[in-house]
Amino acid sequence: MSTLSPQTHTLKNGRPLHIRTAVAADAGAILDHVHAVSAESDYLNFGPGEFTLTEAQEADYLASCEKVDNQLYIVGLLDGQVVSTLNFTAGRRARVRHSGEFSLSVRQAYWGLGIGGFMMDALIDWAKTHQIAKINLRVRADNGRGVALYEHKGFAIEGTLRREIVIAGEYFDHYWMGLLLG
Repeated sequence: MSTLSPQTHTLKNGRPLHIRTAVAADAGAILDHVHAVSAESDYLNFGPGEFTLTEAQEADYLASCEKVDNQLYIVGLLDGQVVSTLNFTAGRRARVRHSGEFSLSVRQAYWGLGIGGFMMDALIDWAKTHQIAKINLRVRADNGRGVALYEHKGFAIEGTLRREIVIAGEYFDHYWMGLLLG
């Protein structure tokens, strides 16, 4: 089973951020979060209305995450409200079980408080104890704050995925970034 011990961190504004493994009962709150962030930022791989899982489907997915030893889904909570999610999925086959990719989202009202860094630290610490040797991510190349955060955490740009995203007819590149562990 893949879980994270609950953590509490103090944000730059002095408020406590609680990080824990997402559970099936979080499905509704996570969907509310996903729908909100999709309307706040064009840096995601989906826009408003494109994330169409039902609450039951999301609950089933969250329950399945807990049963896989190289997958992690965590939430960041402020005053009991989901303000951040991080989902890491590694390969299922023996040759790729050591490597996976994550996605991270933070509500725009809470950008710049350190939430993304704490969520990534939680992932990296977990990965080191779960036989994960490499963590990957994709980030829009023009997301300067995101790229800077990932580089600060030790990730390196490994390649450019040209014209990976299109929004209203305009194409955007993604960087493929990776962090080697151990």
